[in-house]
Amino acid sequence: MQEFWNKRYSDQNYVYGIDPNKFFKEQIGKLQPGKLLLPGEGEGRNAVYAAKRGWEVTAVDFSVKAQIKANNLAAEHDVEINYIISNLMQAEIPQEEFDAAAFIYVHLTNDEAEKILQKVINGLKPGGTFFMECYSEKQLGRKSGGPKDINRLYTVSQVRKLLSELKISKLVEVEVPLEEGEFHRGKAMVIRAVGTK
Repeated sequence: MQEFWNKRYSDQNYVYGIDPNKFFKEQIGKLQPGKLLLPGEGEGRNAVYAAKRGWEVTAVDFSVKAQIKANNLAAEHDVEINYIISNLMQAEIPQEEFDAAAFIYVHLTNDEAEKILQKVINGLKPGGTFFMECYSEKQLGRKSGGPKDINRLYTVSQVRKLLSELKISKLVEVEVPLEEGEFHRGKAMVIRAVGTK
């Protein structure tokens, strides 16, 4: 998988664009800036957006190509992000460190998601906010992005179980229009969730 993402991110263009994900932008705008964790952050569009608004951002991804582009984007906007190169399964996330964390299109198997989300939730301070946008299983067969493997897509019941330690304030499956670079384009079936520790 690391080789796949390094190849995708080696494109000169930002393959998912440089603007933040709309749901991310909406949710981060509701919170007071603090420490933010962004696992699977890719090319840095959400990290840079948050940093420009006063967040202290830690991003984690295993793609060196993505890190280079994220750091370049941060420099263009005169902000800094802490970008850690690591596989999410091996990443060391400090406990009760972050005021918020976001999963934006992090494509994991159920087993991976269970282990990684546990680490991320443990990393939130009490009262910290977690939110995510991911592709639903109903996205399979559509050409607007996402894994072609149903094991890396999500259901509402799966997300509810994964976030069972949080007080969930939003959990919906919805069709949205995506305009995020070359690979997220068109109507897509997604799941959006928000919860508090």
